[in-house]
Amino acid sequence: MIEQAVAHPYFADHPWLATLLSIAVLAVLAWVVNFVTRAILRFVLRKQLALQGVTAPSQRDLPQMRAISRIAHVAPVIVVMAGIHLVPGLSEVVVQVTRNVCSAILVLTIALAVGHLLDYVNLRYMRTASPERKPIKGYIQLGKLVVYIIAALLVISTLIDKSPLILLSGLGAMAAVLMLIFQDTILSLVASVQISSSGAVRVGDWLEMPQVNADGDVVDIALHTVTVQNWDKTLTTFPTRKLVSDSFKNWRGMTESGGRRIKRSLYLDQTSVRFMDENEVASVRHFAVLDDYLAEKEAELSRWNESLHESGRHPINNRRVTNIGTFRAYVQQYLEKHPQIRQDMTLLVRQLQPTAEGIPLEIYCFTATTSWGPYEDIQSDIFDHLLAILPQFDLRVFQQPTGADVLRLGQSLRLQQ
Repeated sequence: MIEQAVAHPYFADHPWLATLLSIAVLAVLAWVVNFVTRAILRFVLRKQLALQGVTAPSQRDLPQMRAISRIAHVAPVIVVMAGIHLVPGLSEVVVQVTRNVCSAILVLTIALAVGHLLDYVNLRYMRTASPERKPIKGYIQLGKLVVYIIAALLVISTLIDKSPLILLSGLGAMAAVLMLIFQDTILSLVASVQISSSGAVRVGDWLEMPQVNADGDVVDIALHTVTVQNWDKTLTTFPTRKLVSDSFKNWRGMTESGGRRIKRSLYLDQTSVRFMDENEVASVRHFAVLDDYLAEKEAELSRWNESLHESGRHPINNRRVTNIGTFRAYVQQYLEKHPQIRQDMTLLVRQLQPTAEGIPLEIYCFTATTSWGPYEDIQSDIFDHLLAILPQFDLRVFQQPTGADVLRLGQSLRLQQ
């Protein structure tokens, strides 16, 4: 085609014009080939998507479209490589340089197309993988890095018209420099492999890592970085190797167990703890959850007191029911009958060591849901009820004196005067 375009006798007297016209014809031919190739490849892709039920390409299909655009660029490059020697008036040096540049562009184009295809593989995997499967983004990025390194070596060797083996032989002397340059990449690669093989962290896990101010859901695990979306919707990004070198807390076990822990204490005023007399014991019998406890406790105390014989007749030697013990039994029975508390997990109501802020009565149990909102509702409802029912046992919650307390004390002293 190029030879026919410059066959006119006029061009024999103007060789430079024949050269420009030949280059223009070659450029137009390359553009037409690129346009046709891309149209055919996109038509094939749309047919394939239509068979999958996709009528219009979406954001998730962008890597495929980009790969097709890259692959379509291969055809015009081949056209230029094949037709450059037909252009009249070009020296052998120009033809050879053009072919070398075209070869380098060809290698680079194929490498970029492979990179887009790897992105598409990762995208499809993430959309079809179950939560139990491990992320492969780190491996995908490693594969792209290897492809780009090989492409760079081939491009350089093509441009200088030397064998790639010559470049590779020179890399041995640069090994120390390369290790220094790719230090973070190597460490991150090792960390990524360890994390993926052990399944320690997955996308979607709730990760808590105070040293990097990360507390939220893992949204991305890449070769070099891990991204966590915190509960305040900010994003924290830190090197992947931190997951190997530093400690962190993964809440996935809580989510998979189906129960979320409640561990909170009521601080009771120590001066409100005392024995209960018969009338007070009778007054709490109307609590249905205490029927079994009071019956068993009375039988236990009766056997103990009878074993003391004569000395047991004096009240000071007898064991008696206390209001804090009865309240603790009430809380235990209340939680055991609560429909939103897991009965197959640890359930404790225990008294901790007294402190300057009172006696801690700790509630340790698990809710039947792991969702944050419902969990807080259940926990709040439980402690709302317990705080409201404390006066029934003549117990008080410890609280630091406030301005209102001081005011009431002053009014009481004035009345006494």
